[in-house]
Amino acid sequence: MPARTSTVRGREFGAGVRAVVDATGMSHRAMADVLGWDPQKLSDLLTGKGGVDEIDLARLLGLCRVPEDEFDHLMALLKVSREKGWWQHYKGALPIKMRTLVEHEAAMSEMHSWHLTLVPGLLQIPDYIRPLYVVWPKIEPQDIDLRVEARVARQRVLESGRKFFFYVHEQALLLPVGGESVWRDQLHHLLRMSVRPYISIRVVPTAIGAHPGTMGEFKVMKFKKIPTVVYTDTMNSGTFMEDKESVDLYTSVLAALAGLALGEEESRRLITDLVS
Repeated sequence: MPARTSTVRGREFGAGVRAVVDATGMSHRAMADVLGWDPQKLSDLLTGKGGVDEIDLARLLGLCRVPEDEFDHLMALLKVSREKGWWQHYKGALPIKMRTLVEHEAAMSEMHSWHLTLVPGLLQIPDYIRPLYVVWPKIEPQDIDLRVEARVARQRVLESGRKFFFYVHEQALLLPVGGESVWRDQLHHLLRMSVRPYISIRVVPTAIGAHPGTMGEFKVMKFKKIPTVVYTDTMNSGTFMEDKESVDLYTSVLAALAGLALGEEESRRLITDLVS
C-alpha cells in the first residue's frame, strides 16, 4: 500500500484532532487501545493523512467529549481532507486568528514572500498595523486591538532556525501609514530586522517598471517534511495552493524578483536614504 501524504486541509484536520486527543490527557497509545485501533492508524490521523471514516471519527470525538462546533468543523474537514488546495472564503473580513495560516507558518522552515503595497505583515510594528485595520471595511472598532495583537503574535515565528526572504516593492516603503512618525519608526524597524542573519529584505526599485510581481502579492512556504505551499489572500478570503503547477508558477516569479531586486546591503542603503 502506498504511503499516505497530507494536504493543507488534512494537516489542519490532523492538528484539530490531535488537540482534542491531547486535551484528554491520555497517551496516543492508550487512546488507540480504547478504540481498538492499530497505533499507526491513530498516528496517520493525527498527522493529517486520514485513514478513518465518519464512524471512526465520531467514536474518537465522542470519547474526547468534543464541543459541538469543533465536532462539526472536524467532521466537515474529514470529507475534504484528501483534496489539494483550499480557498477559504469568509463573508466578511478575514478572521482575527488565521488558523490554517498560523499553523503552516509555525511549521515552515523557509518562507519567500513578495509585498507590493505594504511592509510585510511579519515585519510590521503595532502602530503601523492599527491604522490599516481602522480603514479596513467590515472590521468592528472593538476588534481592532485583538487583530493587532493577533498579527503581532504571528511574528513569533521570526526566529533563528527558520529563514525568511522578503521582497518588497519600493512603493510599499513610501506609503506613510500612520503618519510620518510611525512611518519612520517602521522603516527603522526594517533596518534593525534586516541585520538578523536569518532575515533577508530586498527592495524591488520603482524604476524597473512592469515585472512579474505586479500581478499580486503571495508567500511561498517550504517545509522539511511536507511539500511546498503557496498562500495568497484578499480582503475576505485566503487561498492555499499545493499543486505542482501553481508552486512552479509562483517559484518562477520569485526567481524573476530575485534577479530584479537590489541586494541586501543596497536595500539597507535605500531604506536608510528614505528615512533620512
